Amino acid sequence: MKKALLSVAALLIAGATFAQTKFGIVAGPSWSSYTEKVGGDKETSDLLTGFRAGITADLQLADEFYIQPSLLYTGKGGKDEILGFDTRLRINYLELPINFMYKPEVGNGNLFIGLGPYLAVGLSGKNKTVLGNNLVENDIEFGDEIDEIKRFDAGANFQVGYELPMGLNFGLFTDLGLINLRGNGDSDNSFRNTAFGVNVGYKFGGQ
Repeated sequence: MKKALLSVAALLIAGATFAQTKFGIVAGPSWSSYTEKVGGDKETSDLLTGFRAGITADLQLADEFYIQPSLLYTGKGGKDEILGFDTRLRINYLELPINFMYKPEVGNGNLFIGLGPYLAVGLSGKNKTVLGNNLVENDIEFGDEIDEIKRFDAGANFQVGYELPMGLNFGLFTDLGLINLRGNGDSDNSFRNTAFGVNVGYKFGGQ
């Protein structure tokens, strides 16, 4: 997994050697939830508002077709009510999506549609619970025990949007986590991330 993360990061650096490469920055709000099973009982949390930002590179493969590796900082998690107490779980990730992009010319700009896998590594996280007038915070423990969260995540990513000629672009994205993140989990004890959001970005460089 670590080798795969390094390989994707290397794509961003290697892109500088391609004349048709465009680099960019992107940021925007996100809304995430988690779906978990405990003893076979499945439940999806309420949405938690977060933020996603980072850098991207569009490497041209052919006319209108690109590969887009990105390096993003993103927050995921969800809100829930446990035993009558409001809880918020937030995990901060360094995420590396690789999208295969189709960018046809539409009007004065380009429509873009992208699909591909993502890899992510957990950097930190907190579980916050409101107990009466008190707020109790606990750091997320990464590991393989049943009460811990696995540090590495992976899943599928989809995005769609529109890019203006000057490089300004707007889009929507969704992430679907495919890895069971419950430490020592199984089919009846699981934890998976889901997120969607809005991107606003700017592309520069290339032709």
